[in-house]
Amino acid sequence: MIQVTEAAAKKVKEYFAEIGKPDAALRVKIEGGGCSGFQYDLGPAEQKNDGDSVYESNGVVLYVDSQSDPFLNGSQLDYVDGLHESGFKFNNPNSKSSCGCGQSFGV
Repeated sequence: MIQVTEAAAKKVKEYFAEIGKPDAALRVKIEGGGCSGFQYDLGPAEQKNDGDSVYESNGVVLYVDSQSDPFLNGSQLDYVDGLHESGFKFNNPNSKSSCGCGQSFGV
């Protein structure tokens, strides 16, 4: 299960409206790469793929592939807008380490 904060849900919905896909789901996946081994990938998805888990949180539907699902279980997607950082941020209890820029993590 992935939770989406109200701030993140608002930004996702705003972005999907801007690109003309207000009914899209959010595809969340883990890819190899980055300083620490894994990185997050977010994007619109108009259809569910075979094997995807489907979650809903704060009005956002999420599709997560079967390989990414275990790495994301219990995570929270937030949106921060501050002086030192702004953008989507994962609070992932499965992450054992992360790089200094916060864009990748290790398990």
